[in-house]
Amino acid sequence: MTVPNLVNLVRQISISGILAVGVTFVLLTGGVDLSLGSLVALTGVVAASFAHPGEVSPAVPVLMGALTGAGCGALNGLVITRGRVAPFIATLGMMTAARGLALVISGGRPVSNLRREFTVIGSGDVLGIPIPVVAFLAVALGSAVFLRNFRLGRYIYAVGGNGDAARSSGIRVVAVKMFAYIVCGVLAGIAGTILAARITTGQPNAGIGYELDAIAAAVIGGTSLSGGSGSIVGTVLGVLLIGLINNGLDLLNVQSYYQQVVKGIIIVGAVWMDRSRHQS
Repeated sequence: MTVPNLVNLVRQISISGILAVGVTFVLLTGGVDLSLGSLVALTGVVAASFAHPGEVSPAVPVLMGALTGAGCGALNGLVITRGRVAPFIATLGMMTAARGLALVISGGRPVSNLRREFTVIGSGDVLGIPIPVVAFLAVALGSAVFLRNFRLGRYIYAVGGNGDAARSSGIRVVAVKMFAYIVCGVLAGIAGTILAARITTGQPNAGIGYELDAIAAAVIGGTSLSGGSGSIVGTVLGVLLIGLINNGLDLLNVQSYYQQVVKGIIIVGAVWMDRSRHQS
């Protein structure tokens, strides 16, 4: 319980937190996105490719990372809604394709020699608060307000709760699902850009397993895998819980192998609790 450790903790969970907020949008519609980890790698490589010294404005890498994520999210949504492919299969295919594309763009090597104005996104502070944490809080707050107070946010809950009823009431179900996957992709792009800035390279092998942490955090926070129920506040609490568990196991010198076992048990337990809650 030291200030440096707590600051390090919130800095570490910020990237998975942004991903968890994004996947919450998808889960609320009754879908799932398994491509998040690969999108983090792809968008990080793309952002890093535009972040070399003296080439373009520092804002361009961030924009390119977000646009790449948006494009992949839109493709996921298109395949799922228009192609009628199961979300599990569609996003699994995107997971493989995005990872391969990251390796192609980077030539299988880390993209390095990044400008200071870009890397400060991952290592800098604002009034003593790490920039990644500021980004996570802004994303979480904006998403919570959107889902609670905007019409489209309420439509997301309606589509996940009962798609047929939502369609009968005049809601454009396809457009709502497309929007959810695009938001998820954009936030994955932001997370990938922040990660690249933090580690000062665009790593084509980054983000492995990130999708599981994000989905687990959302489910632990009360978001149903069946869609229609959940909240951003719950997701944030789920992210904090997983971060505290990881941090505590590190401080207890528990080997990383055992940490994976613990995390797997937590994921299965959260899904089991979700199923039990909806069957009762």
